[in-house]
Order: sequence, then structure tokens, then C-alpha cells
Amino acid sequence: MKKICSIYRSPRKNEMYLYVLKSDELKRVPEALLAAFGAPQLAFSLVLTPEKPLAREDIHKVLENLENQGYHLQMPPPEDDYIEHLPEELLRRNDPV
Repeated sequence: MKKICSIYRSPRKNEMYLYVLKSDELKRVPEALLAAFGAPQLAFSLVLTPEKPLAREDIHKVLENLENQGYHLQMPPPEDDYIEHLPEELLRRNDPV
């Protein structure tokens, strides 16, 4: 099952994306979601297939959401996760001696 998808970025929230079927565009996206998302900016279009994984989303969940509700909202990653991956040296730099 191949789906041609348009992916929009939010101007309000960094790394928030809205996936919609190219044939439907934004017709099936609720007005309240569009109001919170901001004016969608087209990032790119992509052919989605169950065999081709996505970097940050479960392809099966994306395809299911596109089929059932007409869109998939990708939320940004939690902001404090990056701190856990810093080298120990940087985490201790400001510690008192």
C-alpha cells in the first residue's frame, strides 16, 4: 500500500510536522488543529510504504492515521533529552571544585 504524502512544518513549534495525503491536502485536518499548528509550510512530499521506515515515526502508525483520520501529527522530541547525551566533562564543567 503506497501513499503519496505531503509533509508540512509548523511555524509555531520547531520540529512539529503534519502528514497528509497529497490527494486530500489539508481538507481532513480539523480546524482546531490547524489553528494551533499555525499556517502550514510545505516541507516536502514523500511516497510512504510499510517497507520503508521513517526516521522518527512508526511508519505503520503514520499510514494507519492517514487512512483513518486523514492526517498524522508528528510532535517534536522532548527538549531535555539532549542533556542526557552530553559528555560527562561538559556536564561537570561548572561544578565547584
